[in-house]
Amino acid sequence: MEQSSTKVIQELIMATNNAHKLEEVRQILGNDFTVKSLRDIGCTEEIPETADSLEGNALQKARYVHEHYGVDCFADDTGLEVDFLNGAPGVFTARFGAMNGYGESHDADANIRCLLEKLKDADTRTARFRTVIALVQGNKEYLFEGIVKGTILPQKVGEGGFGYDPVFAPIEADGLAFAQMTPEAKNVISHRGRATQKLAEFLIQTEH
Repeated sequence: MEQSSTKVIQELIMATNNAHKLEEVRQILGNDFTVKSLRDIGCTEEIPETADSLEGNALQKARYVHEHYGVDCFADDTGLEVDFLNGAPGVFTARFGAMNGYGESHDADANIRCLLEKLKDADTRTARFRTVIALVQGNKEYLFEGIVKGTILPQKVGEGGFGYDPVFAPIEADGLAFAQMTPEAKNVISHRGRATQKLAEFLIQTEH
């Protein structure tokens, strides 16, 4: 008689308490994975992000959790790289507005106001979003990258998404901003979606 096998659901710790990020990653990874936040493991302190690159920040966060809480962990860092601004804001994407006198750090509206002001006389509005995911698993570290190219719109549109989604239009979306797309459609082409998919493929391969 053939025995039925029970699929093991992998439990992952993501070094974030950002509800938007968690929801996106959970949707992308699907039912094969359970993704827990920092709060779920009792980590409430502010983890330093002092590196000068996305790779460095992602590794810094994942290493911190692994070292202080003794669990395997993955972390992401995302940067918006605008051609007219020579790749800025890049690693300073979440703090862009505050660094330029527009509101508080991690204030999405302030970041967008700052960006649009700096691009008001731009002759090109091309940009890309880049996400780097760092996985610390045992004594090994892995990096996964996702990139989506697009343009910066002259004003905010749409009601969905978060961060710069109301002004970023990926080239695959026929002029729509991320904020105008369904979460499912966004996840297929987004920077975080592509990096997370690479993470999932790696975890599934190494499971066997």
